[in-house]
Amino acid sequence: MMRFAICNETFQGWDFEKQCRRAAELGYKALEIAPFTLAPTADQVSAIDRATFKDCAHAHGLEIIGLHWLLAGTSGLYLTNPEKSVTDATVAYFHQLIDLCSDLGGSLMVLGSPKQRNLLPGVTHSRAMELAALLLRQLTSHLQDAGVTLAIEPLGPQEGDFLNTAESAVELIQMVDSSNVRLHLDVKAMSSEVESYESLILRHAAWLHHFHANDPNRQGPGMGEVDFLPILRALHEVGYHGWVSVEVFDYTPGPDALASQSIQYLQQTLARL
Repeated sequence: MMRFAICNETFQGWDFEKQCRRAAELGYKALEIAPFTLAPTADQVSAIDRATFKDCAHAHGLEIIGLHWLLAGTSGLYLTNPEKSVTDATVAYFHQLIDLCSDLGGSLMVLGSPKQRNLLPGVTHSRAMELAALLLRQLTSHLQDAGVTLAIEPLGPQEGDFLNTAESAVELIQMVDSSNVRLHLDVKAMSSEVESYESLILRHAAWLHHFHANDPNRQGPGMGEVDFLPILRALHEVGYHGWVSVEVFDYTPGPDALASQSIQYLQQTLARL
């Protein structure tokens, strides 16, 4: 059975307890955390704060499923930079993120962060794939030990020029060759592909680990033109039992409207299956 979560940066300006309380009231079962909402960098989230955030979520009947926006707000980190010093710093920070995710009770890290992976001058796409795979292979033992899955997120060309398709993300996953590195799909990003949403889900089902619900208009599901019935049906057909997590980028309607309208639409659509 699909379960609905929400990315916590949706509740901009709200303290963590209020985020948890309202998400639970609306029927969400989990939060997905953007680390920059907790502290400027992962290492600045103290052990006491990690326990407090985890306990607060659980007190409201919520899970913390993991992290996304992994490299947002950082500097000097990059997925596809050929400089060893940059790679080493990025690997070290990913290890900090894995620990943060685990300490919060999470088991998922969504790797989007297009600004830290776009092709640099003189770096071809094939070379960038090699660099990304070499970096990610250095994380696999820690991911396995921590029980965390890193989900690679393809993003459309409006976001960047690397990993623009689900196919390219799967290619990278195969290069890394770890059961703890899998695929994440996002409706807004999928809208830039030639294939339909349903076809992309069906074709890449064996790799799919996590799913973001939103609309190409950058607001929540049901707040734009995309019909989620075929999308949820395709997820159901492939036996997807993971989280469907609401992620928005246009906060104009306000946190409560975004959160409430999104889950109401998803629940109504799921009931139509």
